[in-house]
Amino acid sequence: MRNFQRQRVVLVVVAVLVASLMGCAGTAKQSGPFTVQELEAMAAKHVTSVTVEQAKADLEAGKFAVILDVREPKEYKMGHIPNAINIPRGLLEYKVQAQIPDQNAPVLVYCKVGGRGTFSADVLGKLGYTNIVNLTGGWLAWVKTGYPVE
Repeated sequence: MRNFQRQRVVLVVVAVLVASLMGCAGTAKQSGPFTVQELEAMAAKHVTSVTVEQAKADLEAGKFAVILDVREPKEYKMGHIPNAINIPRGLLEYKVQAQIPDQNAPVLVYCKVGGRGTFSADVLGKLGYTNIVNLTGGWLAWVKTGYPVE
């Protein structure tokens, strides 16, 4: 009888270990696949964002060393925030260090509506940049307020 109980305990322990390794135990969320909205929400947890009004005030106060437009070049050419540099989201990891070598420089990141900006700000943080801020609402929010554009 004792041998049976020992085998039963071993089987229970093995079952618990297998279940935890497979993600079946506890309340852990499955590790994918995710929707774009879920990925953006995960990235946003690591990103500081500001409103258009706050960004404008910070720009006027000289708080940003770099304004980074992560839209595509054709979007940038159609209009951008004055003095912004353009590094498309798809090339950011490859080009940012050459264009923004100071990883402590205060950078305002924006895209069209905020999604690419959020992903970009998150990636910049992972690359070691320490002072990144995303523009909530992006380019469209900036234009809607009537703030200056180039």
